[in-house]
Amino acid sequence: MAKKTPVLFPKTEAMLREFGENIRLARLRRNVTAKLTAERAGISVATLAQIEKGSPSVSLGNYMQVLVTLGLEKDILQVAADDELGRKLQDAGLGVRARASKRPGK
Repeated sequence: MAKKTPVLFPKTEAMLREFGENIRLARLRRNVTAKLTAERAGISVATLAQIEKGSPSVSLGNYMQVLVTLGLEKDILQVAADDELGRKLQDAGLGVRARASKRPGK
């Protein structure tokens, strides 16, 4: 059965392409060949090429393996680390209690 490639909005596709390009530039700055990077990540050179193009059909696990190979795995932890909108929505949903909670034993 063939893999289905997700349909993405153009803005999302552009961001994924930029992500792939950033990975490619990081590899080149480290002066590491595509073959060696793919070998260390446990993927094919063709898969690495797809990652560097920002292909949405490549698994996140493969993207992560390449980031680990380049020493950039901790960068992924920055995703949603400072969720300003989420915090505002959470704060907006917090209501003010009409009265204090009952204390145990009274």
